[in-house]
Amino acid sequence: MPHRSLAEVGARLEEAAALLPDPPTDPEGIFDRYEQVAIAILDSEHTDFVPGELEEYLNVRLYLRRLELGLIEFPDRDHQ
Repeated sequence: MPHRSLAEVGARLEEAAALLPDPPTDPEGIFDRYEQVAIAILDSEHTDFVPGELEEYLNVRLYLRRLELGLIEFPDRDHQ
């Protein structure tokens, strides 16, 4: 099992989302790109981490991206 850090995963997520062709200009499209890359990372690397660790990390990154893009308000009243 290769040693991977969550910081490396975060960097790859950002890089891969930025390198995809035809970048969207709307917040929903931008988020969809990040979500697609996160799913691909989770599918290919989940066994490199403690069970659930990578999924939780990617979920948090995606939640933060939604906040940054204005797709949800802070605090997210649906999760209280």
